[in-house]
Amino acid sequence: MSNRIVTSLGIFFAAAIFLTPLAGVRAAQHGQSEGMSGRGGTMMGQGMMGGGMLRMPQMDPARGRKLFASKGCVTCHSVNGVGGEDAPPLDAATMPRLMNPFEFSARMWRGAEAMIVLQREELGEQIEFTGDEFADIIAFVHHLEEQKKFSEADIPPRIRRSMHHMGEETHEEPDEEHEEKEGAHGDDNHAD
Repeated sequence: MSNRIVTSLGIFFAAAIFLTPLAGVRAAQHGQSEGMSGRGGTMMGQGMMGGGMLRMPQMDPARGRKLFASKGCVTCHSVNGVGGEDAPPLDAATMPRLMNPFEFSARMWRGAEAMIVLQREELGEQIEFTGDEFADIIAFVHHLEEQKKFSEADIPPRIRRSMHHMGEETHEEPDEEHEEKEGAHGDDNHAD
């Protein structure tokens, strides 16, 4: 299922290259490829995007698996039951069969304000992504086979500590409330 998404995206981008075979040459001739960071990707030329050049990043689910954990996404989101519960799980099996990566980005954008608040609370800072990193995370979120490899071992110690700290906070509050109630009941029993 997930492989179809990556394959479909590959076919789309291959068709874009086929339809605009001189896009890379034109970009190089006009110096438009300067300043384009990253690891390659697909160039989309003038016929596709109103005169500008766009580079569509490669989407690597294996790199995305590592980034999902190391960037801290796992703090709030889970995959295969591994991760936080403050945000929706991102299991590939529950994702739409075909997903436009820009739609995925748009959905995140709509929830960005709340996510940034949680990131600052839980991680101490806002998560920053490059376009390539975000493309890799999107690929991972939609790749069933790569998600099967995801485990607690993928989570770096720094992120694991923040997740553990979050767990302590949620467990401490009910215990304190429970102790206060017990103390109140205990005081009532002594008054009798």
